[in-house]
Amino acid sequence: MGLMQEFKEFAVKGNVVDLAVGVIIGGAFGKIVSSLVDDVIMPPIGLALGGVNFKELALTLKAASVDGKVPAVMLKYGAFIQTVFDFAILAFVIFIMVKAINNLKKKEAAAPPPAPPEPSAQEKLLMEIRDALKK
Repeated sequence: MGLMQEFKEFAVKGNVVDLAVGVIIGGAFGKIVSSLVDDVIMPPIGLALGGVNFKELALTLKAASVDGKVPAVMLKYGAFIQTVFDFAILAFVIFIMVKAINNLKKKEAAAPPPAPPEPSAQEKLLMEIRDALKK
């Protein structure tokens, strides 16, 4: 089997495709959560704290040069706080989703298996013939 054939079989396996779809959707979902935190959650929190914009919170370790050629060295702890909120919300949403999926799986496992279907008329007739031949 050629190398290209092996690669083709690997690439189209369900696990690889599922993983790729998961990564793409996860990236898009991450952007949604970031927007939720940046645009919806943090502004009211900043307003409640006296109009603070968390993105601008920083500690200047070294000022910029007078001519502006050397930028200031900043410790941007506000951006870090924003990222922590992103992570916490994303982790919570994923936790809720996994919990819901696990509950569905438990319900499926607890449900009794479906009863076997009734034999058809033809099968019943064949069983009668079999039983008659045995006698």
